[in-house]
Amino acid sequence: MGRIVRVITKDASVVCSAIDGTDIAARIEEINHSSKVCTAALGRLALGTSLMGFGLKNRDDTLTVRIDGGGPIGTMIAVSDSYGNVKAYMSHTDVEIPPKYPGKLDVGGAVGRDGTITVIKDMGLKEPYSGQIPLVSGEIAEDITQYLAESEQTPGACALGVLLRPDRTVKCAGGFLLQVLPFAPEEVISRIEENMKGITSVTDLLENGMTAEELAKLPLAGLDPDVLDDFEVNYVCDCSRERTERMLISLGRDDLEDLARDEVTEVKCNFCDKVYRFTSDEIKALIKESAANGEGDE
Repeated sequence: MGRIVRVITKDASVVCSAIDGTDIAARIEEINHSSKVCTAALGRLALGTSLMGFGLKNRDDTLTVRIDGGGPIGTMIAVSDSYGNVKAYMSHTDVEIPPKYPGKLDVGGAVGRDGTITVIKDMGLKEPYSGQIPLVSGEIAEDITQYLAESEQTPGACALGVLLRPDRTVKCAGGFLLQVLPFAPEEVISRIEENMKGITSVTDLLENGMTAEELAKLPLAGLDPDVLDDFEVNYVCDCSRERTERMLISLGRDDLEDLARDEVTEVKCNFCDKVYRFTSDEIKALIKESAANGEGDE
C-alpha cells in the first residue's frame, strides 16, 4: 500500500504533503505494460494529482489533471479523490525515445512541451472549477508548481520521481508538494529555500529508506513541522457495469442499434483495463431503457 502524509510548520504558514506511491506506479505499469518512460511519466502525473487532490474539502470531491503536451505519449489524465486515491490513463503506452543521458529518462520529450496542463476540480457545484496554463517543461513536477503559482496564486514546490528496474518494473516512486501560504514570513521562506538546495532526487531518498513522513518534513527542517494527516493511499478505479451502461446509453439510439448487430460488445476501461461484455439482447434492453427515459435520442 502507499502512504500520504501532510505536515505543517509550527506557525502554520507552510504545508507540505508527501507520498510514497511505489505501489501506485507499479499498478500503472501492470495495467499498461508500459515502456519505462511512459511508466515514469504517468506515474509522476498520478502521484502529483494525488498530492493535489488530497485534502479536498468534501468526501466526494474529485480533482482531474490533464496534460496535452504534443509529445508521442499523447494525452495523459489522472483523477484523485479527496483521500489521494488515484487512477490514471495515457493515450500511448509503448513510446520509446532516447534518454536525456545514461540513467535519466526523457519524460519531457515523451510528454512534449508544446501544450497545456488543465486542472478540473469537481466539488459538487453546478459547474466544476477549471484552470489551464501552458506547459513549462513536460516533466510534470515543474508544470504542477507553475500551475499552482499562476492559477491558484499558491507559491511552492513539487518534486516527483519514479525509479524503474531494468525489467521495467517499479522499484520506488513518490514525491512531495510544498505550498506556502500568503502570510508566511520571509525568514520561513528563506529557511525553506536553503533546505531545498540540499534535497537530492526523491527516488534517491526513497531508495535509501526514507518514509513519506520524513520526506514531507525534509523541506521544513528547522521549522518544527507537525503531522496533520497520515493515510493509506492506493490506485483505485471506480468503474462499474452500471457506469458503463450509462456511457453506452449516452451514445444515442443509432450507435446502440449498430452495436446490437454484433453478438457481443466489449467495452474496456481505460483506467484499469477491466472489460465489460454486453450481449446483443442486453444492448437492445439499453435501447428500450433509453427510450423509456427519453435519453440517447440525438
